Amino acid sequence: MRYFTEDHEWIDVDGAIGTVGITDYAQGQLGDIVFVDVPAEGRQLAKGDEAAVVESVKAASDVYTPVSGTVLEGNAALADQPDLVNSDADGEGWFFRITLSDESELEELMDEGAYEAFVAKL
Repeated sequence: MRYFTEDHEWIDVDGAIGTVGITDYAQGQLGDIVFVDVPAEGRQLAKGDEAAVVESVKAASDVYTPVSGTVLEGNAALADQPDLVNSDADGEGWFFRITLSDESELEELMDEGAYEAFVAKL
């Protein structure tokens, strides 16, 4: 299942593993992505921590982790192809995978319908 934050991150959860990226709305607001710095494998993150940095021709922005856990891997493809975030924010443009340490944190996130309603108000 996919969950969303008000900071425009998404997390796809499969068991105790989550894949995190930014939404299509977020990449559209940033414009052309020119650099992405993803977290290192093994890094411990608490919900809300700055986990990654994305830079565009317009601005730099932090990406926050929607849940607590341990980073399994960063998306190495973004080092050479940061524009994957623009072309496929919901898929190949993911930022990192994390082992969830507290699955109850997902209950505080939005489902797709709630996120769409949230974005419609912006």
